[in-house]
Amino acid sequence: MTIREGNLEAPTRHPVDWKNPDFYDEGKAFAELERIFDICHGCRRCVSLCQSFPNLFDLVDATEDGEVHGVGKEDYWKVVDQCYLCDLCYMTKCPYVPPHPWNLDFPHTMLRAKAIKFRRGGVKGSEKFLASTDVHGSFAGIPVVVQAVNAVNRTRTARRVMESALDVHPQAWMPELATSRFRWSAAKQGQAQAVRDGTRSPGKVAIFSTCYVNYNEPGIGHDLIASLEHNEIPYVIVEKEACCGMPKLELGDLEGVQKHKEKNIPVLARYAKEGYAIVSAIPSCTLMFKQELPLLFPDDADVKQVQQAMFDPFEYFMARHKDGLLKTDFKNPLGKVSYHVPCHGRVQKIGRKTEELLKLIGQTVTVQLNTVERCSGHAGTYGVKKPYHETAMKIGKPVFKAMAKDEPDWISSDCALAGHHIAQGMGNNGLPAAALAHPLSLLRRAYGV
Repeated sequence: MTIREGNLEAPTRHPVDWKNPDFYDEGKAFAELERIFDICHGCRRCVSLCQSFPNLFDLVDATEDGEVHGVGKEDYWKVVDQCYLCDLCYMTKCPYVPPHPWNLDFPHTMLRAKAIKFRRGGVKGSEKFLASTDVHGSFAGIPVVVQAVNAVNRTRTARRVMESALDVHPQAWMPELATSRFRWSAAKQGQAQAVRDGTRSPGKVAIFSTCYVNYNEPGIGHDLIASLEHNEIPYVIVEKEACCGMPKLELGDLEGVQKHKEKNIPVLARYAKEGYAIVSAIPSCTLMFKQELPLLFPDDADVKQVQQAMFDPFEYFMARHKDGLLKTDFKNPLGKVSYHVPCHGRVQKIGRKTEELLKLIGQTVTVQLNTVERCSGHAGTYGVKKPYHETAMKIGKPVFKAMAKDEPDWISSDCALAGHHIAQGMGNNGLPAAALAHPLSLLRRAYGV
């Protein structure tokens, strides 16, 4: 059989066979790592992405004959640990992903290695705690406690303790706890009654809050509600929810992912069956339901139904626009906006929906848009950890510079964590300061509601 160089077909994904005992066989896993590393070494297209690839190529170049077989197996972890599952190599760079016969899936091979490491006890307790968003978010909304925790966490002493106990870099931006949780402060359902289904968009929305919006920045959720109400779209807050499981996935804790799935999917499947669009304002959470859970649980019909009902907010609003059902009565100019497309938004395969809506706003009021499409380097908990924070800042440096172009009035990213990381990086590099606002906040501002 002749194997073509490169791949012209759209990437396809195979299910993750994580319940097969062979998945955790270290010898077989390392054989697959060596196969993939050998292909990557011969290509090197991904060198500008995360630190995994420079580390791999440096290891290979340091061997006697410059080949992968000369790299010690223990050094493979220097590659695996730098992967934060952004998926950009798979979706935007690699010419050898399926259906190419070489069947190269770098992120899910890294996931396999992470799962082996987690199962053998190689993940520290501090990393597990950072990934337990429902645990440290449980203090949010409790009077006095929130103010005390936030105040203490701003002190040098507390940051030194976090550095020692949790391996959190003392200079890394950390989210504060909200004084009132989104799920406590938001109306459980909207005022609109009439359901107007479109060809592309269901006429009613179930909001999956996400840990971050619920515990840290509830204003993002309220901005989403304001735009839904303005467009007379009935909404409900999902009756109950747990973490989507993405932080557990990044550690390789697949049993932890399953526990969260078993809490969320039965609830969300009911909304999907009732014809709701399920909307999540954090790209990583949306991607978890759109891609990762369906690949981990390919035979679960409810997972499939939730996948089909799941929307990014701007994917939903642009679908409403194409259905002729989105209001375009924008009142307030936004001025100069530097907008960052997050990795987990890009790999949803929906296009630049946020950019499209910002441009739509610009047809009515002034919007001077600068779009930046490159990894910010934050990547969930990766950017706050002591071993990786400086690397995260290095990865993000081209983004910081690009976002500062023409001294914007606003900087914005669908990923709230990336937005704060970018704001910090711009400040650290002496770039012009700009106000930070989530795209949903900019949409609400433009509507004037």
